[in-house]
Amino acid sequence: MQLLTPAFGLIFWTLIAFLGAFFVLKKFAWPAIINGLNEREKTIADSLATAEKVKQEMAQMKSENEALMAQAREERSQMLKEAKETKDKIINEAKEQAKVEANKIIVDANNAILNAKMAALTDVKNQIGNMVVEVAEKVIRRELTSGSDQEAYIRKLADDLTTKN
Repeated sequence: MQLLTPAFGLIFWTLIAFLGAFFVLKKFAWPAIINGLNEREKTIADSLATAEKVKQEMAQMKSENEALMAQAREERSQMLKEAKETKDKIINEAKEQAKVEANKIIVDANNAILNAKMAALTDVKNQIGNMVVEVAEKVIRRELTSGSDQEAYIRKLADDLTTKN
């Protein structure tokens, strides 16, 4: 029961020990603890400020990245457009060149056909002229007395020439 009702001496010495520990702690421990807490609070505040600054920088970098991506997309679409225009231009130039070449080939073919036709006509005319000369030569060489003999002879010569060629 003495613990429940302590004696006056015990209370006195306990109070003296408590006050001594209190003053020693107040003089030496609490300033170090308070400084440590203040430094920790300052470090936390600095870390929060740095984190906020990094967060803002990240947001700025994100917006810059989005702007760069938009610019890259625009440049890509511009390059694709230019490539398509170049392709179309090359195709159109090739078509025009092909048309010019085709027209040139057609003109050359028509000229060749015309030249061949003229050569064939000239050849036919020469052959007819030669046949006429041969027939006339043979008719002149042989003098026939009657017109019917001459006609029969001319027909025979004409048949001979047609069977030759």
